[in-house]
Amino acid sequence: MIKRLIKIFSFLLTLIVIIIFYLTFFGFNTEQFNEQIKTQVLKINKSLNLELKTVKILLSPRDLTVKIKTLEPKIFIDNNQFELKHIKTNISLKSLVNRELSIDNIQISTKIIKLDDLILLARSFKNTPQLFILDNIVKGGYLVGDLNFNFDDKGKIKNDYKINGFIEKGKIRILKKYSIDNLNFSFNIKYQEYYFEDVKTHFNKIKLTAPSIKIKEKNDQFLINGKFISDKEDFNIKLLDNLLNDTFKNNNIEKIIFSSDNSFNFNLNKKLKISNFNLESVIDLNKLVYKGKFFNTKKYLPDYQNLIELEDNKILLSFKKNQIEIDGKGKLIINDKIENLNYKIHKKKGHYLFDTNIDVKKNSVIFNTFDYKKKEGENLSIRLKGIYKKDKSLSFGLISFTENENKFLVNDLFLDKNFRILNFKKLNINFVNTNQIENKINIRRNKNKYIVTGESLDISKLVDESLKDDHNKSSNLIFTNSISNWNIQIKKTYIDKDTFMNNLNGSISLKKNEIDKLNLKSIFPNDKKLTLTIITNEDNEKITTFFSDYPKPLIKQYKFIKGFENGVLDFYSFKKNGITKSKLIIDNFKVQEVPVLAKLLTLASLQGIADLLTGEGIRFTDLEMNFSTNKGLMTIEEMYAIGPAISILLEGYIESQKLVSLRGTLVPATTINRSIASIPLIGNILIGNKTGEGIFGVSFKIKGSPKNLKTTVNPIKTLTPRFITRTLEKIKKN
Repeated sequence: MIKRLIKIFSFLLTLIVIIIFYLTFFGFNTEQFNEQIKTQVLKINKSLNLELKTVKILLSPRDLTVKIKTLEPKIFIDNNQFELKHIKTNISLKSLVNRELSIDNIQISTKIIKLDDLILLARSFKNTPQLFILDNIVKGGYLVGDLNFNFDDKGKIKNDYKINGFIEKGKIRILKKYSIDNLNFSFNIKYQEYYFEDVKTHFNKIKLTAPSIKIKEKNDQFLINGKFISDKEDFNIKLLDNLLNDTFKNNNIEKIIFSSDNSFNFNLNKKLKISNFNLESVIDLNKLVYKGKFFNTKKYLPDYQNLIELEDNKILLSFKKNQIEIDGKGKLIINDKIENLNYKIHKKKGHYLFDTNIDVKKNSVIFNTFDYKKKEGENLSIRLKGIYKKDKSLSFGLISFTENENKFLVNDLFLDKNFRILNFKKLNINFVNTNQIENKINIRRNKNKYIVTGESLDISKLVDESLKDDHNKSSNLIFTNSISNWNIQIKKTYIDKDTFMNNLNGSISLKKNEIDKLNLKSIFPNDKKLTLTIITNEDNEKITTFFSDYPKPLIKQYKFIKGFENGVLDFYSFKKNGITKSKLIIDNFKVQEVPVLAKLLTLASLQGIADLLTGEGIRFTDLEMNFSTNKGLMTIEEMYAIGPAISILLEGYIESQKLVSLRGTLVPATTINRSIASIPLIGNILIGNKTGEGIFGVSFKIKGSPKNLKTTVNPIKTLTPRFITRTLEKIKKN
């Protein structure tokens, strides 16, 4: 009996083991539980429905649950339908026996489905903020994934869910500004943690790869960090405009090729607002081409052809707490000539701090103001250190130019947004210019006072520029809203490469970029003096006086007068409301050649005097000119010159660099004498009774552009009363 019971028990046990084994590894198919599963799913989410085929049931003896697996089910969510690979779930054995199904886990494996559908499915179980964000920004793509959710006793998803898989051809739009296309990556998502690996995409059409990106959710924020790499590529500048807030817009950058290796982290809130953005980048800038005008580059680089290139630049970029630091070095190419460049830029509170070093060897460099030129082949080391402020003004802590023994040094230079000088602390120059003259000057500022001292200074270039008298140009030398005073003391000042003055000293007071007061004195090696004064009175009337008993060095700057000798120059001008009235007097001088005047005399058949003009010279006892200037127009009310051989009276106007229009009378001195002698009573007293035949003189006109003057003359039989009157005045004066 016992043996029989043992056999029955053994048989039953074996049968149970076989059934358990079979149910565990093979299970069975049934449709019996389809409706119960659907009903249970509806308890979890009423908007979700299932279409199930045959359900396969497997036993899990270890945890006393039953695994239910359905193949190729269909899910319906809000009238949307898509197919899955399978759905798995666990049901407790107890609930199955009691026919009260309680799902504690569900696993979903997808076929290739649309990314939008997966997000919709995930939101049907738990509508988290991150899923809401994804639903709004994802615009396309395909996914294969596995979803694993555990449920508590109340049917809610626990926080130990897992989602993994991969995405292909994803498409994302953020804030209508950033676009992500052809996105491919694998992912692993846990509660409040998101891992993305082997990311490949086009960000704003720029190809990027990212080995890893990690996102953590904390305190309603998403903490995002990762790495991305951009391969070497010729980038579309317009795409970079959109990406970098129009950084390159209207900046004449035509081409940019670079690659980069970047690490980043930032916070993203539920409203997609980015904060605490940090970026560390190593950039290989293979080429950047800038085409166009660049400040006043042409003024200092005479060969500049509106083209600058950066090539093979290694750049370290750091963006942290709204501060940018750039540290780079490489090649600077100007006019196809390679120079060396290194730079540091730090953006802080809207200001850009910079420290730049440039070695210029192959390009020529000129400073017209100082008449300095660096030849090709000589190395000029340039250092610029300062701040470009958010109001577009510039301050340089240091400007240094060094070429062999030639040095230019400026400390604490401040410029306004139009790049005009506000003030500076110190200027030191020590160089030999193109005239082979050593310039050695020191300027230092003490509050509003500038003290200028030096051994020697060549101002011939400044003299040449001032003689051009372009009244339409505004001065860029000093720009200040307050009065600045200049004390000057220079031992030797060159007017040209051969002529200098000793002990130039005096003072200048500037007010709003204009000379308010000036008093300068100097002495030539021959003990002749030069003085210049400017006074502005209470009515804002400016009075200028200039005197020199050695005017030759100044007069010879005018190329149309040659062989000027001797004389005393006295100049006076009065300026008010932009109009200047002036008087110029030169006494006891002679000229050897005046080309326009010589032509005039030849046309008038006064060959004897014409010969004098190209020979030893004609002496004048007096020259007086009254004229006015207004916005580039010089109006000569009268210019009268008298001498033993010839006298001239003329009037007219000269429009700067455009038009000359003069007319007047020219006569030999003997004719003047005859004319005056013929005046009753006065002529007898002054000249005596002299008669003679011949013409009295000529009237003339000179008109045309400065480079193409046309002269016409007409003989006259009678001198004008005005000419006679002016002659008498001069004779009486002398």
